[in-house]
This record gives sequence, C-alpha cells and structure tokens, in this order.
Amino acid sequence: MNAPRPHPGLSLRERLALTGYGQLMRLLLPLLIGRLLWRARQEPLYRAALPERVGLGEPVRPGALWLHAVSLGETRAAEPLIQALRQVCPDLRLLLTHGTATGREAGTALLREGDALRWLPLDTPGATRRFLQRHRPALGVLMETEVWPALLHAARQSGVPVVLANARLSEKSLRQSLRFDALLRPAARAFTAVLAQTVDDAARLRRAGAPEAAIEICGNLKYDLQPSPALLATGLSWRAGLARPVVLAASWREGEDEPLLAAWRAVLAQRAPSQPRPLLLLVPRHPQRFDEVGASVISSGLTLVRRSSWAGTGPGALARDADVWLGDSMREMPAYYACADVALLGAASRRWAGRT
Repeated sequence: MNAPRPHPGLSLRERLALTGYGQLMRLLLPLLIGRLLWRARQEPLYRAALPERVGLGEPVRPGALWLHAVSLGETRAAEPLIQALRQVCPDLRLLLTHGTATGREAGTALLREGDALRWLPLDTPGATRRFLQRHRPALGVLMETEVWPALLHAARQSGVPVVLANARLSEKSLRQSLRFDALLRPAARAFTAVLAQTVDDAARLRRAGAPEAAIEICGNLKYDLQPSPALLATGLSWRAGLARPVVLAASWREGEDEPLLAAWRAVLAQRAPSQPRPLLLLVPRHPQRFDEVGASVISSGLTLVRRSSWAGTGPGALARDADVWLGDSMREMPAYYACADVALLGAASRRWAGRT
C-alpha cells in the first residue's frame, strides 16, 4: 500500500476549534450514552457492546480494511463495494462499523470468517484514539457523509489513510459546514481520496475543504446493487394474486403518517365504482415504527394487514381485500418494489400527500 499523503498542518484557529470540539464532546458523552440507552428501549441492539462506543471492546488483528456505514442505507450501498474489493483481494479482512441498530443488523450478512463487526466510537478524542490503537486498520473507508472531526484527526495522527466513498454533500449541508469551517475544513482535508457521486457533489465537497487532487467522480454505488432474484420473484408472486393496482410509500418522515393516510382515504373516496380499488403498501424506514404506523392505519379507519402475518405462505384472502399492507419486515425491499406499480419515496410521498 502507498504511504498516506502528508496533510497540511492546522492553523491556530483550527487547533482551537478542534480542542473546543473535543472538550464539548467529552462533556456530552454521558448524554450521548444515555440517548443510546433510551433508543434501546425500542431497539435492544443499541444496548449491545456499549464499551465499543468509547473505543474499547475486543481488538481485531491489525491490517484489516475498516469500512464504516452508519445506517441501513449506507450498509446497502457498501455491499457492491465490499464484493468488488473481495474479488480484487480474496484474503481481505473487513472491520465493519456502524452507528445505528439497523445498520449493524444488516452488516452481519456481509461478514465472512475473519471479519469483525464493531460500533463506530463516539467522536471524542479518547474514544477515537483508542479505536484506532486497538484495531490498527490498514485503510479506512467512510461511506457517503461521515465526516467526524475527532475521528479524522486521530486517523491522521495515527497514519491511517481514510477514503470518503460514495460521497455526497447537499447545498444545505455545505452551508452548515461553512459556518463551522475551522472545524470541518481540516476534517475534509484529512481524506486521502474523496469518491463523489456527482459533479455537483464534487464541487460542493471541494468548497467544503476536500483536496482538489483527492476528488474523483465515481457515481452512486446504490446503482450497482443487484436485487435478489428470489425476492423479486416473491414480490411478483404477491402481485399476481391481486386484481388491484399497488402504490408503495416508503421512507417518509416521522409525524407524516396522518397526511399520508388522509391522502389515501381521499383516493379511495374519489375512486369511480368501475375502477379497481387500489392497495397502499407502507414500508416505514425504521423497524421501531412498525407498531406506531400500524396503529395509525387502524385509527384512520382503513383496514390493515401486516406482512409478518402471512410469513412464507403469501397473502391470503384477508390481505388481498385490505386497504393497506404494512411492510413490517427487514431486507425485503426488492420484493416490495416488485409488487408495486408505483413507488413514492421520501419527499415524493410528502408532495403527493400535500397535493391530494
């Protein structure tokens, strides 16, 4: 492996900003741990391996490729990258880190013998330094938007080159980063390579402080994902049993259940008697919201059937006649897409609900 590119030193203003940030994060550490325990009430996995959150836990053999995918979406995007790296280097040892329970759960499916799964440490100077000293990775790869000042400073001090892969930066995030440029600009400079999704992302990352020579435009890894043929076949089999159009709504924000369901009730009310009654397929982004969304559907007066209720047998007569299906399962999105005629994701769901 080539030696990491030397990084320019920090100005006095940048050193003061990093020191102040480190002290603030140390003070906030009890609150951050408390927040994790609070989230563990609904997702018990947040309580697992808590020492890893402060850079402790069992060390791995030095020289692994450290790849960080904070949550479920980034973990899915990392899958084709990991597959390509294994083809180039069959003996690759992977140290996979996450920040959320959904990411950690999905990450287990990407591991092979000799790999390791850890929480990314909270961004304090001590936790990040201990993490790198215990695991001593050969290279770090952070997915998409994971720019942590203390972590990147510790990596630079430890001589660990770090790549920002599938990198993206919105205009709003750029404006926010420029407000804290003394802290975030050195972090952006610390990257050995920045693999941007688009030309616009590259331009914004350059303005945020990423080195010009380090930036390359490589596209979005999510376009390289290959959905499971078995899951696609499953979704098509669900669709084959329906004589109704299916609308999929996914990844809308918490608190927007009511407008979405109100819009769906309006669709059903405006339907001509000669038209088939459409089916709404809801897939919340986070599993802790399954019960909450299900309760909202029932309280709105719509009939509901949950995906988990039919297990592997396929939807029965009750499901085929329901107003709403709740996709309360993990890692089945290809099946949901294959079943649907139209998909409304995130902002599209909100705009549709607002116009209806």
